[in-house]
Amino acid sequence: MVAVQTVDANAEQPAQMSVAEFRTTVRRIEEEIAAVMVGQTRVVRDVLICVIAGGHALLEGVPGLGKTMLVRTLAEALDLEFSRIQFTPDLMPADITGTNILAEDEAGQRRFAFQPGPIFSNLVLADEINRATPKTQSALLEAMQEKTVSVANAIHRLSQPFFVLATQNPLEMEGTYPLPEAQLDRFFFKLLVPYPTADDLIEIVRRTTTRVSVAAAKAADGGTICDMGVLARQVPIATHVTDYVVRLVLGTHPEGEAAVPVVRRYVRYGVSPRGAQAIVLGAKIRALIEGRLNVSFDDVRAVALPALRHRLILNFEAEAGGTSPDDVLTTLLQEVREAG
Repeated sequence: MVAVQTVDANAEQPAQMSVAEFRTTVRRIEEEIAAVMVGQTRVVRDVLICVIAGGHALLEGVPGLGKTMLVRTLAEALDLEFSRIQFTPDLMPADITGTNILAEDEAGQRRFAFQPGPIFSNLVLADEINRATPKTQSALLEAMQEKTVSVANAIHRLSQPFFVLATQNPLEMEGTYPLPEAQLDRFFFKLLVPYPTADDLIEIVRRTTTRVSVAAAKAADGGTICDMGVLARQVPIATHVTDYVVRLVLGTHPEGEAAVPVVRRYVRYGVSPRGAQAIVLGAKIRALIEGRLNVSFDDVRAVALPALRHRLILNFEAEAGGTSPDDVLTTLLQEVREAG
C-alpha cells in the first residue's frame, strides 16, 4: 500500500487565514496565471473556486483555447504535483490507477508490489476524457468521490489536495463516449471555455510567435489551498439565501410543484442534491473573493450555471430544437423569485 500523508479540507478546525489573506492569495494566483494565459478571466476564476472547494472541474471547448495550458499553469502557480492523462479508446483502467507488478527484492524474493499510476498526483489533467471507454472513465469515479483507489484487495489513499480537471471537445463527437450522469455529477463545475476576443487573439499571436517564454511563479501551495477551503466552509449563509438555492434546484425537476414552464417542457431529469451543495459552497468562496463574510443572491446567481448545467438532463424536444441547459437555467433564474 502506498503510504501518503493526507490533509482533510473538510475537517472541523479553525481557519488559519483571514479574509484579507484569502483575497490576496486569490489575486496573486490569478496574476501568475495571467502572466502565462491570455484572457479567460472568468474561466480562471471559476477553476480557482473549484480548487478551493476541493472539487473537480470539467472544461469544454474547441481545440486550441488553452485548456491544457490553464491546468498546467495552475499546477505551477500552486506548486502542486501535476500529471496528464491523454484519454484514448485503447486506454485501460490500470493505465490510470496503477497495477500490481511482480518485483524482486534485495534477498531475491519475488512478490507483487503496487506500481502507482498517474492518478497519484495532486492535480490530474484528464485530457479529452470522453474519448475513453466507459470502463476506463469509471476508473476515476472512486478517486473523485472517495479520494482513494482500489486495486485488487488493497485501498490506496491519494495525497491531498487532489483535483481532477477534465477536458472535452464538443465538436468531434464521432467515436466518443459521453460521460454518464453519475460521473458528470461528481464534477463541481462544468465550464465552457469561450473563443478569445480580437484583442486577446492579437496578444496570443504575439506571445506564441516570439522566443519569449513565460512561466508562472509559485503563489500558494497545497496547504494554503486546504486552509482556504476551511475558511470558505465557515462563511455563514442566511436562511432565505439557502431557501433560494433550494427553490432553484427543486425548480429543475419537471414533475415537481416548483417547476417553471420551460423546465416542464424541456427537462427530463432535474438536478441532484450535489447541485445545491456546489452552489452554496461556490457562492461562499465567491463572497470571500469579493471581501465579504456573507453570501448574497448575486453570489448564488454567479455560480448557478457552472454548478447546474451538467446536472440537467434535457429531453428529446430540447435536443431537437437546439435548446441548451444554459437556456433553461437562464430562464429559471429569471422566473424564480428571491423571496419565496
